[in-house]
Amino acid sequence: MEGDGGGTLTEDRTLESPNEAALLVLMEKTGYSMVQENGQRKFGGPPPGWEGPPPPRGCEVFVGKIPRDMYEDELVPVFERAGRIYEFRLMMEFSGENRGYAFVMYTTREAAQKAIHLLDNHEIRPGKFIGVCVSLDNCRLFIGSIPKDRRKEDIMEEMTKVTDGVVDVIVYPSATDKSKNRGFAFVEYESHKAAAMARRKLIPGTFQLWGHTIQVDWAEPEKDVDEETMLRVRVLYVRNLMITTTEDTLRQEFSRFKPGAVERVKKLTDYAFVHYHCRDDAVTALRLMNGALIDGAIIEVTLAFNLGCLASVQEHVYIEGLIWAECVYPFFAGASLFPVSLLALKPGISAVTLLEYYCCKNSWAFPEYYLHSTPGHDGKLLLIFKVVISTTRSCFMPDKLCTVLEDAKELAAQNALWSLGCNSPGSLSPPPPLSSGTGLLSYGCTRAFPYPPYPLSPSLHNTPQRLCIPPNQNTAFF
Repeated sequence: MEGDGGGTLTEDRTLESPNEAALLVLMEKTGYSMVQENGQRKFGGPPPGWEGPPPPRGCEVFVGKIPRDMYEDELVPVFERAGRIYEFRLMMEFSGENRGYAFVMYTTREAAQKAIHLLDNHEIRPGKFIGVCVSLDNCRLFIGSIPKDRRKEDIMEEMTKVTDGVVDVIVYPSATDKSKNRGFAFVEYESHKAAAMARRKLIPGTFQLWGHTIQVDWAEPEKDVDEETMLRVRVLYVRNLMITTTEDTLRQEFSRFKPGAVERVKKLTDYAFVHYHCRDDAVTALRLMNGALIDGAIIEVTLAFNLGCLASVQEHVYIEGLIWAECVYPFFAGASLFPVSLLALKPGISAVTLLEYYCCKNSWAFPEYYLHSTPGHDGKLLLIFKVVISTTRSCFMPDKLCTVLEDAKELAAQNALWSLGCNSPGSLSPPPPLSSGTGLLSYGCTRAFPYPPYPLSPSLHNTPQRLCIPPNQNTAFF
């Protein structure tokens, strides 16, 4: 239907909206067009007289808890208080009601921030409060269970065949074999819409690449860092290092252009953080060292302000706990303090990663995993890992077996954490008491089996180690 002011409201299906007249008045007043498609109604995008590309990242806000019978004629004037709107997208139901949320893109980041400050928890109707926060326009997908012998070019070629809008593929080499990848990749798309369409196509879990069923999810979005913080960063993040590369080697290489410039170096497996005394030296080292060859590996170097570039939880923990300590806040006398676990801050952390972090924090050697197997009654091969921490001469083994290698390793790490006293809510709940000689851990394996009375065959022969057996495990199992 046409508005007298030249605005247009088109629809991909017949919709008798009770507020059509009010929407026409809004379009006539503003000159914006309105189109409904794919379950959303777009107001603007671009606005009248707009020239050039759309606004940059950070200009969009998410609006939640919108009354279902409220529409653009009421919402747009409210959000115009913060600045000029580039596009207003209201999610719609087939019934004609809205779905309770919308996205508002402003022409500037300042307007988006102002909207958050002005309208978050705003009483839009008596007793009805909306929520407003920044909308992260994520264009990156995480693709897991990729064969480790595939190169970046192979993954790029396959993803381009099955999805549209692919602009880049990010692959990280294995820590032990640089010719192989880590079994996952990040795929960058030209827009959030292209990434969302790709995810919708790949998410059912039946899609295969090279005969492998892949895992697909949104990658953790990169966090915007304000300019003031960026100007204070004097730490470099270095990845793709050889396991054998030492902190002394890194200190020498990264201070070659200016002896004494490096304050300290912290290396964790195949990545490290290089701290400089001043930012100018860090920027110079970034320019000189990115792409350099150290111990046979071509390294990648970035400023360590961008959490989105990190691939493991350990790296996030180190960044947030050490580097961001440079951004400190006053501690006032009398402030309440509460104990908090790492898992509470980062839900979903794997037990394998958490165990490595725990060992690193205590200056222990990284845990070693020794694989054992046994045939089940139905002929399936059942797997179990023994975890050895050489520094403490401790050994841990769970009381269940798994059919999937990754599940068995996760289960072993979880059991070791509990045995070490790493109590935390949720994932690290204690094993329940034994019942009829069978122990059950609250862990979501694909399928787990209590291993007595199966005889175990070690896949790797171990030297004798002192066993640390949890109180509720039967020593006969070992």
